[in-house]
Amino acid sequence: MRHRLIISAWLAIAAAANRPAGATGPNPQGADVLGSLDEVVVTAHKLVRPAFEERRVFDVAGDLQSITGNAADLLNEVPSVEVDADGSVSLRGETNVTILIDGKPSALLSGTAAGDGLQQLPADEIEKIEVITNPPAQFKANGGAGIINIIMKKSRQPGTSGTAQASLGNADRHLVSTSAAYNDGPVTASGGLGLRQDDRRRVVTDGRSTLDPATNALTFSQENVDEHLRRLMPSVKGEVGYRFNDRRSLDFSFSLRDRQGRRNLSQFDQSQLQSGAPATAMNRYGVGNETRLDGEQKLQFVQDLSHPGETLNVALRNSTLHKQIGYDYTNLYSLPAASPSADTLTLRHDLATTEFSADYDLPLEKNVDVKLGYDFQQDNSAFDDSGGNLDQTTGQLIPNPNVTNRFTYRQGVQAAYGSYEATHGLWNFLGGLRFEQTTTTLAHRYAGIYPSLHLERELSQSSSLSLNADRRVTRPDPQALNPFVDRTDVQNLRAGNPNLLPEDTQSVELGYDRQSKRLNFSVTGYVHHNRNSLTDFAQPVSSTVVLLTKANLPTDRSEGIEFIGSAHVARRWSYGLSANLFHRQIDAPALGLAGLKSTTGVNIKSNLDYRPSAADTAQISLSRSDKRLTPQGYIDPVTIVNLGYRRTIGAHWVAVLTVADLFNGQILRRYLTTPTLTDTYRRAQIGRIAYLGVVYSFGAPKKDPSDDFDYDEP
Repeated sequence: MRHRLIISAWLAIAAAANRPAGATGPNPQGADVLGSLDEVVVTAHKLVRPAFEERRVFDVAGDLQSITGNAADLLNEVPSVEVDADGSVSLRGETNVTILIDGKPSALLSGTAAGDGLQQLPADEIEKIEVITNPPAQFKANGGAGIINIIMKKSRQPGTSGTAQASLGNADRHLVSTSAAYNDGPVTASGGLGLRQDDRRRVVTDGRSTLDPATNALTFSQENVDEHLRRLMPSVKGEVGYRFNDRRSLDFSFSLRDRQGRRNLSQFDQSQLQSGAPATAMNRYGVGNETRLDGEQKLQFVQDLSHPGETLNVALRNSTLHKQIGYDYTNLYSLPAASPSADTLTLRHDLATTEFSADYDLPLEKNVDVKLGYDFQQDNSAFDDSGGNLDQTTGQLIPNPNVTNRFTYRQGVQAAYGSYEATHGLWNFLGGLRFEQTTTTLAHRYAGIYPSLHLERELSQSSSLSLNADRRVTRPDPQALNPFVDRTDVQNLRAGNPNLLPEDTQSVELGYDRQSKRLNFSVTGYVHHNRNSLTDFAQPVSSTVVLLTKANLPTDRSEGIEFIGSAHVARRWSYGLSANLFHRQIDAPALGLAGLKSTTGVNIKSNLDYRPSAADTAQISLSRSDKRLTPQGYIDPVTIVNLGYRRTIGAHWVAVLTVADLFNGQILRRYLTTPTLTDTYRRAQIGRIAYLGVVYSFGAPKKDPSDDFDYDEP
């Protein structure tokens, strides 16, 4: 009871400290590509120093999608994580997730651009994925659901090593890549080149009934869209490091990822009155081009100080995103009959993120460690949209002010943190406090104190019990604040809300973990409570047009029990299973909706590996996300099945065959029901993707692949 009171008081203090200024009342899966051949260890790795942090680390080298897929494919295999057809990520069903690369933010995976960025990031560059549902103080407080940290591969073996791969896929997909590393004495260097061609097709059907806001007449409408997108994505990366001596080192790294694509769109819209009489019918055809260029540079200095284990880590990182999509549309009107028309639309988004961080680590004694740090991040975003109508007589483009606008947004976040970590007997303790102050160009200025607490009690050499609690914030994405209307889809308009408040999240977890040679599993019970949750909100603007915007929910709550386990069924078989039994409750009367809504479901992931011989591995994986509740309706379950086969040929060659989304299960079905709108939306990503490829490696010899399962869970 005493511990419960302490935690409750601690959360209450944090709640008061997180109130925005001026607010009143309630708070408005190896080291390189050849790493796929490395031995994959299942058992937990006990840290030498007393460093308990509630994170799960998944070594993705054992997942065959790591050779031919992208980052979104890998994340969809990880327990607790779901990724939809557009790359949007959720953690235990909540979408407010912060995605980091090597512990730091990147424009590549920021905000609404994160989905495209995940599909642009090759899986063969990723070593491990960390899932941190209750991050300690040295991590940013942004992202109420938690943090996903993507750890990139770094060559650590001495001498010269490298890999090259080539894969061919269906629908003219292909990828080629090469990487090399040099480690000798004080100098380390590595680099890589890649080229991927991807092909995607989406089919959308949207049927709705709408009460016209002007006439109160009921109208039924139907939209059918067939969109085809082909992308070519070259990339280059490099890193150079120099160790001045045993205590001082300097590293510089960079990456450049380009994407060029062509879009073709065919759309048909029709509507009818309540009597059944046809009202409107039109065809809309679009041809478009897209470009996206992501760049990143990082400079890091590490100094070991006088005390054993005492270190100072200073880093400066800059990342940029430049994205442009242009469309040329032709419109044919059947009902009422009218002359054809043509229009254009260009969407531009520029983002620059600069971050400076300094982290100080001081071990005070054998079982005690103190960390202090400072971080400053500046984000500059600009959205520049333009368009016009083509005069059918003169051929001149007439600018359309309804689609032409520019929105700029700057956000600065200063942060300081401290944490205290200690081990006493069978107890591990990690407590921390993080202070963040945010300023924006929308005159939003708020500060918060974000505490975190992690307790672990060792029950035996193979089992432990843990308690974790923290408080976090989700800052609105710049595009969610942009009030201008996006008219890419003339029947489904989108706009942001500049009055959005930051979301405030409290969470508590209680977990049991057991590790053995043949069986590893953990069971975690959790509770998340959100205030001012960021959510989508749909409302009719005419008899056939709906506006999708953003709003704050007063409160919502989720709780559940999560199981993650892996086992060796027999010498040649290994198996993994994870399940998240959840309950979510939404209170949305402030949005003009009924009061409490709730749902219960189970998200499941499973993997089965079979090793018929030392050189062969067969793999099948399944991912199912259950029904998800929204303020105005719900989203149907999604099930995805992946297959893979790998054969080792000699000491340097590997052949691999993968099939992603075997049954084309990547289908989003969304249902909305309000007093003025009933909508059934279905978007099918024609996503069955097959690749056949080879990987060649050179350098220091490596271990043969093991038949262990691919989860490494410190």
